[in-house]
Amino acid sequence: MAELGIKIQIEEGVAQITLSRPARKNALDAASFKGIMTAFNDADQNPEVSVVLLSGEGGNFCSGMDLGANFDEGSAPYERCAEAILKFEKPIVAAVDGIAIGGGATISFHCDVVYVGESLRMRLPFVNLGLVPEFASSYTLQANIGYRRAAELMFTAEWIDATKAVEVGIATAVYPDAELHAKALGKAREIAQWPVSALKATKQCLKAPHAAALQAALKLESEKMSQQIGSPENVEAITAFLQKRKPDFKGL
Repeated sequence: MAELGIKIQIEEGVAQITLSRPARKNALDAASFKGIMTAFNDADQNPEVSVVLLSGEGGNFCSGMDLGANFDEGSAPYERCAEAILKFEKPIVAAVDGIAIGGGATISFHCDVVYVGESLRMRLPFVNLGLVPEFASSYTLQANIGYRRAAELMFTAEWIDATKAVEVGIATAVYPDAELHAKALGKAREIAQWPVSALKATKQCLKAPHAAALQAALKLESEKMSQQIGSPENVEAITAFLQKRKPDFKGL
């Protein structure tokens, strides 16, 4: 699935799904969303897969939405990708290093075990782009770390390093970059030794109390995103980003 910006390797019950657009720091375009959706749907149905290990190629996890990409199908690829991840029934381990921005951060909030590398530079740049959160992160982040910590990170769009990610509860543990993938793969294999039926049933028990809230978050985020995209604030934020200057929201 290289043409979709995704690499997949299945071994010892673990499906390694690797975001593979290193020249773009694994930024997400329509093809990426299709690739992720297909990879997760296939892994969910594959009896040889017990666990997924999600990572990025080239020293970065994911730089978020590719602002230079052409999304001819609108939000449909993203929406199908989000649904595939939300309904995925098996455990997901994530190895997150380097840049993890926007959707490249929030996709990891759906992973069950998250390890980060020392190079982590995570950010949730939604308000500063005149937008709102996505991937149901308005719910998953506060469910993982609490409302006030989540609100601070969302409202400030501040950079989050590896130490803070572990401190607030975004990540399970931090490892040197050179050890990150091996540690995450080792944990995935440890999990994969158990009966997949028990793993799936346990994940269902863990996730069931959150199901309605996740769907509600996805729906509301979609509505608010549609309102904000193309707004004067959003246009100014994107223009300033492309011009490499500070945005000016005064008077908008």
